Amino acid sequence: MIKKIIKYIFVCIILLCIGFYFLVQNKKPTYNGTLELSTLKESVNVYFDEVGVPHIYASNQEDAYQALGYVHAQDRLWQMELIRRIAAGRLSEIFGKDLIETDKLFKGIGIPYISEKEIEKLDTTAVSYKLTQAYLKGINAFIDNGPTPIEFTIVGVKKEHYNIHDVYHVFGYMAFGFAQAHKTDPLLSNLRENLGEQYLKDLAIDINPKSTLIKNYPKRKQKTIASNIASSVQNALENSPIPSFIGSNSWVVGPRKTKHKKVILSNDPHIGFAQPAVWYQSHIVTPEYEMYGFNLALTPFPFLGHNRDYAYGITMFENDDIDFYQESDTLSFTKRKEIIKVKGEEDVQFEVQLSPNGPIMNDFLQTIDGDNPIAMDWVFTKLDQDILEASYSISHANSLTEFKAGAEKIYAPGLNLMYGDAKGNIAWFAAAKLYHRTNSAHTKFILQGDNPDDTTLNYYKFEDNPQAVNPKSGYVYSANNQPEQINGAFYPGYYLPEDRAKRIVNLLDSKNDFTKEDMQKMMNDVQSSVAPELILIIIKELSKVNLTTNEKKAVKILESWKGDFKQNQVAPTIYNKFIYLMFKNTFEDEMGKAGLEQFFQTHIYKRQIAKQLKTRKSVWWDNINTKEIKEQRDEIITTSFHQAIKSLENQFGEDIENWHWNKALTVTHKHAFDKVASLRRFFNVGPFKTDGGNEVINNQLFKINETGEYQVTAGPSTRRIIDFNDIENSLAILPTGQSGNVFSKHYKDQAEKYINGEFVKMKLNKAEIELLEDKLVFIPKKKE
Repeated sequence: MIKKIIKYIFVCIILLCIGFYFLVQNKKPTYNGTLELSTLKESVNVYFDEVGVPHIYASNQEDAYQALGYVHAQDRLWQMELIRRIAAGRLSEIFGKDLIETDKLFKGIGIPYISEKEIEKLDTTAVSYKLTQAYLKGINAFIDNGPTPIEFTIVGVKKEHYNIHDVYHVFGYMAFGFAQAHKTDPLLSNLRENLGEQYLKDLAIDINPKSTLIKNYPKRKQKTIASNIASSVQNALENSPIPSFIGSNSWVVGPRKTKHKKVILSNDPHIGFAQPAVWYQSHIVTPEYEMYGFNLALTPFPFLGHNRDYAYGITMFENDDIDFYQESDTLSFTKRKEIIKVKGEEDVQFEVQLSPNGPIMNDFLQTIDGDNPIAMDWVFTKLDQDILEASYSISHANSLTEFKAGAEKIYAPGLNLMYGDAKGNIAWFAAAKLYHRTNSAHTKFILQGDNPDDTTLNYYKFEDNPQAVNPKSGYVYSANNQPEQINGAFYPGYYLPEDRAKRIVNLLDSKNDFTKEDMQKMMNDVQSSVAPELILIIIKELSKVNLTTNEKKAVKILESWKGDFKQNQVAPTIYNKFIYLMFKNTFEDEMGKAGLEQFFQTHIYKRQIAKQLKTRKSVWWDNINTKEIKEQRDEIITTSFHQAIKSLENQFGEDIENWHWNKALTVTHKHAFDKVASLRRFFNVGPFKTDGGNEVINNQLFKINETGEYQVTAGPSTRRIIDFNDIENSLAILPTGQSGNVFSKHYKDQAEKYINGEFVKMKLNKAEIELLEDKLVFIPKKKE
């Protein structure tokens, strides 16, 4: 009897294994063979290289884009599904009530309605429109004929065809993801109301004009209440399974600065880490067109790309393109009804009121006081722009002039477009619709909706935007830092501190014979240009007090530290713990715990690190809870240092030599199923130990906290180096892999390389590509 049971169990296991094997084989992407597509004009050959990048050879662009849609979908359909749903406010349909607030946010700000208006104005005879429709046909062909990704089965969601509205929803999400105003303006308004102007003067709200600035070229003659908005929006975005767009580095070095006298472009956009990775690589070749591009899900035209003639990349401009207005509660608003379908629950219905300055946020953010209407005015929803045509133009430019014309079509999100070409030209354009007011209203605070001086905007011409073309320095760069003045003033924005910019400029100024190998080292650089200066201030204050044995050792470690955020370093562990406690001891008494946490979500906090330590007398130093004592900088620094060392002793032990950075910092690329424990290990990629940290070139972004254990949440979403001296061997890397299909061999095959700072060749040579083993042929479906 026992033998029969054992035999039965054994047979069941074998059958389960066989069933799982066939399931896996059925769910894998198709990299070989022949497939029919009914709307193809001629056959298309697709070669997949060693990391799964499709090299698409077609006789015309419409066929090429249809093939791109198919292969993009077979690797990333689940990612497409998530990103089209977030901006449309449809996540609750598949994830349930936990995503209601996220859906209310995006339905409330009205991205679907703006998309509809933009689509109605599209020229359906334009090449950009026709190629987009071809791309969508390819996606829908995979939906009809390809295997269903396992995520759809697990969640229980049916596949739906995609249309051009979905493409525009991606643009809307991208634009809102770049914005910082919703994290910053309400918080600052609340601080001003509750604390007064003196506290604001000591915050790094505006950029120090003496810091490292992005330089314009040629030089121009200069012309002489709602404190819960920020936390509500942040909570809604944090619940989203889609990563947010954050920062970036890029530099383009001209011929006189390179060893082989050819342009080299480097770019690593900083975006929230997730699995799958944000970018999808593809290489399209037709008789009249070639582009090796990096596409977002559901975007037919790449925002990063290169060919034999030119290369381009992006960083986030960080300009201010959202304003908040306090509206009078006596105004009558127009209204819009919204319905959210919720999995397993009744529909949620709510009403959005619309003022001339935009939607009233009180209607879709629960934590805002309903008696004080706050409207959100956003360039993306305010002005007509054809971002589809803009993305087509920059990816199909035949000259620097045409590329600039494409940049001019972008109003929001604000982007720094970086450019270099085979002729030796280099350029940087701040692409956004910039504006100013006649009054001196500070746009980082909530404005008055009934004040015409606050609401009347005057728009700059594109020629007035920050930009540089072939500057004398021999390079252009961007690290999300403040550009130089335009029309006699610094354009307002949410710029990051000078740390990365200063390091980039120092490195680029150091020599005139750069090579591709130099750029590889530079992109993996983890040395802070600012931290060593701040350490001197800290140590000077500590010299006045008695220290324990471990505290003395810590001081010596910090004294010898050059600012490197490497895994085997101890100093970064001490430094970051100290910075957190210094901020806690300096700001929490005035801001409160929740306010301090929100402050950490803004770029101002990063700028405040250097400003606060360099300011001996600041109203923030004093703890308002100790009425009989007025604390100064030295007391806060000393107290914070003592607390930091004690905390680290409790965390890592008494031996300070073991407090390595790799014990504090880890990175995991989380799938949308991360919150389901039983699925997490199957779909997530990581954890990994990594070099890097906040505001170094290898920008591994994390939120400082009391625990001293830091989870990297964002970083370089790709690293690219395009060398026009050796264009067929340009380099790139993704954080995990090309495919979002967990059964694909390319799901995470780049992850270890990425962590180790390695790169993969971006193939352009046709003879080399045709030798690849994986070849998929699309043929026109025969008419019956």
